[in-house]
Amino acid sequence: MNALSRISAIFIVAIAYSSNAQNLSNTDYIEGKDYSILSEPVRVSDPSKIEVAEAFAYPCHACFNFEPLLEVWVKGQSTDVKFVRSHVSFRSEWLPYQRGYYTLLSLNLNKNIDMDIFNEIHIKHSEMNNAQSWANFLSAYGVEKQKVINAYDSFGVDSQIKQADARNNGYKITSTPTLVVDGRYKVSNNQKSYEESLKVAQFLVNKVRKEKNASPKSVP
Repeated sequence: MNALSRISAIFIVAIAYSSNAQNLSNTDYIEGKDYSILSEPVRVSDPSKIEVAEAFAYPCHACFNFEPLLEVWVKGQSTDVKFVRSHVSFRSEWLPYQRGYYTLLSLNLNKNIDMDIFNEIHIKHSEMNNAQSWANFLSAYGVEKQKVINAYDSFGVDSQIKQADARNNGYKITSTPTLVVDGRYKVSNNQKSYEESLKVAQFLVNKVRKEKNASPKSVP
């Protein structure tokens, strides 16, 4: 089976097991085993939503394998769930990819091309390790190369990287991919499969939803 066929097979499996993401988890998972509670919660981007954050890195092969399943799971969530990413840079060779990710965000490209980027790196084995390589890649999506080059080393991207590093430190990330729900609950990386990690994440989403619904409403 070639790489593209393998990705197609993963999508088929993903669709089959997550046709209804809301009902993925009927199991009571255990704190300290299946997930942990952060000692200091990390601020979420929108407190009105249930935030699910993925700490990831484009060069991470596990993140590449996880991506098709994660995409399907995210698409199956209710509108009260907000999915965000936080690019990790454990090593110096990952820094250009982290910078490329936040360059992408700064350009407000209205397309989900994360899987395309993963494929470019892990299937085509392209090294996207400088501004020009990101400019060449994003030009296929209608982005002017000079805009990418200007953004790549901009103050705005520098700021986003600093915020990501602080966020990842707050999450206490030791490996990727890692899911964090509501800035408080971190899915353990000792799950038997990616599918099981998503079931734990769904359990935590449901848990936070119940907590929010049980909270007293403010009177106008």
